[in-house]
Amino acid sequence: MLGGGGVAGIAWEAGVVVGLRERGVDLGTADRIIGTSAGSVTGTLLATGADLEAAVGRQANVDTGPAPTVASEAVMEAFAILFDPSLDPQEARRRVGQMALAAPTGPATARIERIGDRLPIKEWPDRELLITSVNAATGEFVVWDKESGVPLVLAVASSCAVPMVYPPVEISGGRYVDGGVRSPTNADLASGAGTVLVLEPLGAMSPRAMLEAELLAVGTAQTLVVQPDEATVAVFGDNVLDPGLWGPAYKAGLAQSETLAESVAAVWSA
Repeated sequence: MLGGGGVAGIAWEAGVVVGLRERGVDLGTADRIIGTSAGSVTGTLLATGADLEAAVGRQANVDTGPAPTVASEAVMEAFAILFDPSLDPQEARRRVGQMALAAPTGPATARIERIGDRLPIKEWPDRELLITSVNAATGEFVVWDKESGVPLVLAVASSCAVPMVYPPVEISGGRYVDGGVRSPTNADLASGAGTVLVLEPLGAMSPRAMLEAELLAVGTAQTLVVQPDEATVAVFGDNVLDPGLWGPAYKAGLAQSETLAESVAAVWSA
């Protein structure tokens, strides 16, 4: 289970995965890989057998532009809508989707190309990979997989379409935004699994009640949630979308894997 967190999240998750593998814990053996937003990139790299270290290193070299501007007022308004207990969750997502559709973020073509550039292997793997997204017009939660008929790059791009920052992605006549609009992790998609490991880059910012409810719905006896440690949070800084974080966040994940290896191995082997 790989959650959202921008450039920082992709790189940190990749660092954790690589570091754990070096210590004998291979998360690539998971029966089901679920990716939301940043996690859709890392999850795809993992599921397709790509070299995570090389993929992150390449992005550190080519993705060197300025950090995207995040309109703090719009983001706060979106959060207020999503966490308004008086609203039906799908209606809340629909309202945020409408904000995303109205935002002057330009065409999605260049963004889709950039997402594709992050994926050395662009075809769905022959294993269970789930990519989350949200229909901007209706608020419907959508899970893309190999059987959905949607190109992998478009599925990942839609999951990474942060509202009001990046343009919604058109798929089969609909327009889709970040799967994190529904949940930063969407951990309930692991329902029925015997063991669940959640990498949650934005754990320090996300409501605990949401993830706890998702894990309760999973009903598994073996769960472990991994969040960035204090050193990693300091590396992330104020803007997890900053391209300058590819290298530093990856190194932070590698370093943290050393302290995580024993606890993750105990769950993973079970």
